[in-house]
Amino acid sequence: MTDHRKSIGPNRIKPADDYHTVDRLGVVKLRVANEGPGADEPISIPGLFKRAVREFGDVEALKFKDDKNEWQAITYKEYERRVHHVAKAFIKLGLEPHNAVGVLAFNCPEWFLSQLGAVHAGGVIAGIYTTNGPDAVLHVLESSHANIIVVDDAKQMEKIRQIRHKLPNLKAAIQIQEPYEPYVQKSDGYYRWSDIEHMNVDGLDQELKNRLENIVINECCCLVYTSGTVGNPKGVMINHDNLTWDARALAKVIPNVTPGNESIISYLPLSHVAAQILDIFLSMVLGATVHFADKDALKGSLVRTMQEAQPTRFMGVPRVFEKIQERLMSISAQTTGVKKMLSNWAKDVALQHHMNSLEGKNSESCQYKIAKYLVMSKIRSALGLNRCWTFCSAAAPISSDTKKYFLSLDLKICDAFGMSETAGCHCICPNDIPSLDTIGKTLPGAETKVLNPDERGHGELCIRGRHVFMGYINDPEKTEEALDNDGWLHTGDVGYIDEKGFIYITGRIKELIITAGGENIPPVHIEYLVKTELPNISNAFLIGDKKKFLTMFVTLKTEMDAETGAPTDNLSKESISWMESLGVSHKTVKDVLNAGPCPKVLKAIQEGIDAANKHAISNAQRIQKFLILPQDFSVPTGELGPTMKVKRNVVVKKYSDLIDKFYAE
Repeated sequence: MTDHRKSIGPNRIKPADDYHTVDRLGVVKLRVANEGPGADEPISIPGLFKRAVREFGDVEALKFKDDKNEWQAITYKEYERRVHHVAKAFIKLGLEPHNAVGVLAFNCPEWFLSQLGAVHAGGVIAGIYTTNGPDAVLHVLESSHANIIVVDDAKQMEKIRQIRHKLPNLKAAIQIQEPYEPYVQKSDGYYRWSDIEHMNVDGLDQELKNRLENIVINECCCLVYTSGTVGNPKGVMINHDNLTWDARALAKVIPNVTPGNESIISYLPLSHVAAQILDIFLSMVLGATVHFADKDALKGSLVRTMQEAQPTRFMGVPRVFEKIQERLMSISAQTTGVKKMLSNWAKDVALQHHMNSLEGKNSESCQYKIAKYLVMSKIRSALGLNRCWTFCSAAAPISSDTKKYFLSLDLKICDAFGMSETAGCHCICPNDIPSLDTIGKTLPGAETKVLNPDERGHGELCIRGRHVFMGYINDPEKTEEALDNDGWLHTGDVGYIDEKGFIYITGRIKELIITAGGENIPPVHIEYLVKTELPNISNAFLIGDKKKFLTMFVTLKTEMDAETGAPTDNLSKESISWMESLGVSHKTVKDVLNAGPCPKVLKAIQEGIDAANKHAISNAQRIQKFLILPQDFSVPTGELGPTMKVKRNVVVKKYSDLIDKFYAE
């Protein structure tokens, strides 16, 4: 163990009296165990990065497309050189210790360089969602004491120009991509990324060395802002140990690791901690090559990147897997004859094999081996998943129907669970999962408990460990709500732990609907049941707070606008196929609604809701009525957050007139 009394960083630990703080300059105690994974020696981000460069120096670290759409790569050695250069450039531009570099950009090498450059210079990184408006951007830059902001393009720079006069601490705004607006001039404090790359940083080696020597492992180095469904987003303070411990703990439980020969695709928003822990820090531990997808990844180009990158680890939010499923089902619908018969046979065999495995039955039949060789291997190859050992869903519940579909393709989606407040992952499914509903087991070295369990063993899930955050910046009240005196983080999730240590989430405390009769109802669980019965719908949204009975909004799957990402009125190919199976030929949502709404569509949805109602534990938890909304949910239209979670308050406010009419009738 390192002597933590030493006064020189970057792997220094300052004495602290508490495990929590809301002061950006504060330090916290580390919850280091006496043995096991929780006892791993603390290490700073620069320390972890230096180790990665030493072990994987000639391995390709980052791969990205150039202007000619050809892959370019830099090695870990070159990665380190660029990080040190950016750190010195940030110092020259006025980054002060403990102050922030904000990043308002899509995933790109410059995001990584900004994060590591800021931390090496003794600063803090603060990611900002590109969907945020100027006021939300202002909140992040103010609360993080940002000296520098790095933006993607002219559209994002315009937000900075609108608010810069309110930010006296902001010394430089840097734009990554062309075309550059006329106001991107160094004399005004506006820079191009190329200015940073070519900046003369001679004479700053000693200052960078000094900054590194003053780094403290138990100080804040990263601010992750929650999506802010109510009020301003909270700034989650994360220290070096939170991130480096979590990445190393995760690396110990994922299967079939080959250090220096791993491949990851970076496409989920880096403003979210899940993407940071996987793309930036786990990749360091594994010596992985990170491939950057383009901005249109979620609009259809992701599969092409998968084919080219051949990832060994792939993580997505449920909507990503649903989109892949929709695309594959659309292709399958066009297949005919013997090829279709063979495909359907192979899918049935593969699904049965995996369902038997879930029940603990050995089913390595000859049929399965033939199906795997003739059909499934070709599907994996078409998706670029020949080398993929970890196929993981996170951030929101994924339907068992989607999981079953991928099992029929011989692809097992494993859940992972974590929060911004846990610096990323807290639990992940091993390959031998006992059901499709578990979110996995706690990472070795961390703890999970159920608070105040009811007669079924269900209660609030609480978390403790070295990955648990420091506190919310400048917000003692919210910090005290989240963290108790014994160091337990209260997740707000309701669930239980089975006898084998597998964790299940069944609802959210804060999202509980309390009916007029006083019944506490978890909407997420009921919505999940409905979507399981109705895989062809896009969203099911439960209503009933302070009402006499439950109702539901339903949205249909539609095409998305290629430019904005907002839903159009045109039904998706999957929805059109569903309509045809019902004996109708509707092509748009308006067609469905203008038909009365369409009785056949209403009947199909009602049958699905009736099937879900059979699982209700009381009459109060049965859905009495439903309504098809005229538009699907999306990030641009505000109903979904950046990680595709539904913003319940936004939906309720947006459709308040419909809700009032619903209950008046």
